[in-house]
Amino acid sequence: MTISNMKILSFFLLFAIPFIGLGQKLSGTITDEQYVPLPGAYVTNMTKGTHAHTDELGRFHLEGVEAQDTLSVSYIGFKTEQLIVSKLSKGLKIRLTEQIVELSELTITPDLNAIQALTKIDLNTAPVTSSQQILRTVPGLMIGQHAGGGKAEQIFLRGFDIDHGTDFNMTVDGMPVNMVSHAHGQGYSDLHFLIPELIQDIDFGKGPYNASKGNFTTAGYANIRTLSSLKTSSIQVEGGQFNAFRTVGLFNLLNNKDQSAYLATEYSLSDGPFESSQNFGRINLMGKYNARVGDDRIGLQFSHFTSQWTASGQLPQRAVEAGLVSRFGSLDDTEGGNTSRSNLKLDYIKTINDRSFINNQLYYGVYDFELYSNFTFFLDDPVNGDQIRQKENRQIIMATSEFNQSFDLGRHESFLKIGGSIRNDVVNDIELSHTANRVTTLEQIQLGDINETNLSAYAQWDIELGKWLLSPMVRYDLFKFNYDDALSGEQLYETQGIASPKLNVLYNHSKNLQLYFKSGFGFHSNDTRAIAAKQTDIILPRALGYDVGFILKPTSKSFLNVAFWSLDLEQELVYVGDAGIVERGGRTHRYGVDLSYRYQLTPWLFFNQDVNYTHARSVDDPEGQNYVPLAPGLTASGGIGVARATGFYGGVRYRYMADRPANEDNSIVATGYTVVDMNVGYQVKNYTFGVNIENLLNTEWNETQFATESRMQNEPASVEEIHFTPGTPFSFRAFFRVSF
Repeated sequence: MTISNMKILSFFLLFAIPFIGLGQKLSGTITDEQYVPLPGAYVTNMTKGTHAHTDELGRFHLEGVEAQDTLSVSYIGFKTEQLIVSKLSKGLKIRLTEQIVELSELTITPDLNAIQALTKIDLNTAPVTSSQQILRTVPGLMIGQHAGGGKAEQIFLRGFDIDHGTDFNMTVDGMPVNMVSHAHGQGYSDLHFLIPELIQDIDFGKGPYNASKGNFTTAGYANIRTLSSLKTSSIQVEGGQFNAFRTVGLFNLLNNKDQSAYLATEYSLSDGPFESSQNFGRINLMGKYNARVGDDRIGLQFSHFTSQWTASGQLPQRAVEAGLVSRFGSLDDTEGGNTSRSNLKLDYIKTINDRSFINNQLYYGVYDFELYSNFTFFLDDPVNGDQIRQKENRQIIMATSEFNQSFDLGRHESFLKIGGSIRNDVVNDIELSHTANRVTTLEQIQLGDINETNLSAYAQWDIELGKWLLSPMVRYDLFKFNYDDALSGEQLYETQGIASPKLNVLYNHSKNLQLYFKSGFGFHSNDTRAIAAKQTDIILPRALGYDVGFILKPTSKSFLNVAFWSLDLEQELVYVGDAGIVERGGRTHRYGVDLSYRYQLTPWLFFNQDVNYTHARSVDDPEGQNYVPLAPGLTASGGIGVARATGFYGGVRYRYMADRPANEDNSIVATGYTVVDMNVGYQVKNYTFGVNIENLLNTEWNETQFATESRMQNEPASVEEIHFTPGTPFSFRAFFRVSF
């Protein structure tokens, strides 16, 4: 060998040595005690200092392992296991035991989204009592109900009044929740079909930085995951103030290492705190079946819910101040509605080899919606009033497929995801009408049929290079909008696509400190009817976001996340379903700071605190006229809780929203609030007793507020001012649950 060739070989070896593993490869699977895979579990070779983590099937591959090496296996919410390698195996099976969350066992790694650990901690200390309440576990996210309990809640996050989902992507086990071109509002997201006792955890992210999340992912996303199996069956009964009654049945039908199945039911009633009874009622049904077929996995899930209610509506501030109505009175108590949704989903995970698999989902949904509202009273019709009906019948079919491949670069790992989906919404007789007393149709303002299709494809490559993790991504969406206007006879056919590149960079300084930079484009589609009416020339408004932050464990039992972020929207377009028009807000710019802190005072006592500041302004309007209406500027939430375990559990929590502008010049202000809630429970053997208290201090607060121009009956002129829905006063519910 020549000297020149020896130099080349020496250079190659010098470069390659860090990527060449010593020893051999160890493969295995990590599950919980019910044989459910634990994706994201962390495996560390403590002898060699190498690591790996599990994929969606709970599989891991660790290079450079030798006999007598010591492995540590950890997963948040489970007891960390240590084992000594006696022989190399390609089929090591490890089952972890669930335990109270231990922050000391949480290690910050390049391939772990440590922020997700926040929800696991919070769910251990504050079990959710409603499906929508799960969203409050997303740090900085606030919700508000303003239509009798049956309407989807209003969402606030990162300086957005998201309405009912326009800028926040929501899914349940991968099923879409957001409704495109909805009768009430774009992106309408009703989570009431979800039974809260079935919630396992929530995967969330802020900003448009996830390639697998498409439409509506500007402020962020949340995917709520339900239980794969039940350990036991249970029946729960609860009741409380305002004639509230609820019963839940969870029935474990089958549970072994190869198959699991369960059925769940829920029935809820409530009159609410209003003088005019809400007559709220809801029925939920859900079933799930999972099985292993060789190395593959199949799952079948179905659910159905139906709900009806009466609403007291929003009240003008002047009516309450003049004593015309009380805070819980009404100017039109014929508001309300009914809705139902049926879901059927098939999952099939095809294992190709020990390094790759394909995750496939097929979804079909049927949805009905009818809502009666009156926001302006007698502004437009002094005789009959301004009540409107919004109605639709919808079918959704969606198919998704994602190919996952892992690679080893010696001591480092790499993961590739390539996915795609097709979604088709067929909406028949989507309607906006002027009505009276829910009986008489005075005028049909809009009526037609919508057929909207979304094709998408994306790719994500996670490359781990020592302490660095690079994640370049790209996504492309193609939309086809069809609208048949039954009133004018006109038809719309429009097609448009949008590309969304993204890049995330993580740097792990140590096991206690991670720095990150996230960037990417996102978007939300516009309503098909607005496109048909030529009310906008921007069909897919684009968003561009940046996050710079760090995750730090100041001590072994504390956790801190701080993020500085910025988000620009190409056009703040809001489709107002109540009027059938688009409100143009122009370009907007938001920036802010998010802070989340968790501290484990004792093995069972946790403290949590989230503070979020946002500066939101319109770009094209002059100073002083450029406020973004109802954009939260400062929000906070926190509390102290005892982790769920045998014996006592519970906690006290608060949420705070500061005053915020209700219109563009801040001349009308939406008043802020602070509300404190409490829960306490006791479990002994198979029996659990508990009490949930809302608004412990009986604070007088407004849950939702709008600057609205209205005219009450016999008023000489209209007035623009705050219209509000009062927040729930002090209320308690007690429950009893027996497991068997």
